[in-house]
Amino acid sequence: MHTQKHPISAPSLEELVETLQAPLAANYEHATISVVPCPDLRNAPFHLATEGLSGDEKIADVGGQANLFPRPRLDCIYPMPDIAKAMEMSSARGSLIGAGAGPFHVVGQNCELAPNLSWQDGFENINNQTRIVQIRRDTREVNLQKSTCPGCALMVNLYGSLGEPGPVIKITAKKRKGPEKSFTECIRKGLLAAYGESRTVSLGGAFLVNSGKARFHVMPDFPSEEELPFKDRKQLENWLTYHDFEAPIVCLSVLHSADPEKAMGLRIEHTHCFSPLGENAGGHYHYDVNAAEEIGYEAYFNAAKVICRIDMPEATSA
Repeated sequence: MHTQKHPISAPSLEELVETLQAPLAANYEHATISVVPCPDLRNAPFHLATEGLSGDEKIADVGGQANLFPRPRLDCIYPMPDIAKAMEMSSARGSLIGAGAGPFHVVGQNCELAPNLSWQDGFENINNQTRIVQIRRDTREVNLQKSTCPGCALMVNLYGSLGEPGPVIKITAKKRKGPEKSFTECIRKGLLAAYGESRTVSLGGAFLVNSGKARFHVMPDFPSEEELPFKDRKQLENWLTYHDFEAPIVCLSVLHSADPEKAMGLRIEHTHCFSPLGENAGGHYHYDVNAAEEIGYEAYFNAAKVICRIDMPEATSA
């Protein structure tokens, strides 16, 4: 896989706390942000495959939406161990979390993926806690299951680290009062306002929708050949299925303040989610949908020092 490495100058966590205080306070009635020791994210409610978010912090943007639009490129299949190697992550230990398209070649149909895995003493020794969210062909209902395959297809955005405990940014937000309905976009736009288009600041981590309701989409199976290619963005969006799910929902997220001159073809924000209760709920996070005063979040993020752009398509957006 062709890989371009882009070192980035990450602000300190303390600087990021100062930067994000105002935009969070403007959008939520109750908002706190601080640098804290990362809790053990293997525990409920997060159920991650690794304890923390520290050590050799990197983000990978693999493939892209151009591998789906105007027609799916079914040869774009990415084993997670190969991605970790392309990121030059340690084989001794590490972890990947994030958002992508599922391994349709194993599942038997197109689906959403919430990557959540770690390894120790070799890339083959994987603890795979990844979730797959799909639309059942028979009932058209959402189905959540654990993945049996450490792989993905088409596109994936990943936060990688050694999975060690260490300092992270903790954010709590409740009772939205501002116009930004997306928690991740509130954070991202706050970074963009502070650092501008010419500097990239990239965060990865996990957050919990701990009260209220949010909207998600789940990709159904690929359209038939007669229905392809997708003619425009509107047709692609109409093909997706949309769902509102109640808390609790665990969300694995990667976001960037900007892609300077769009040189890296970055997907600027990508968040995939699953029910920690094992209910058939999850998918691609969009925003809160119920009465704003009911929504609540708890988040843990760390800043990446390197972006790895892997197998970038010639066209980078749908």
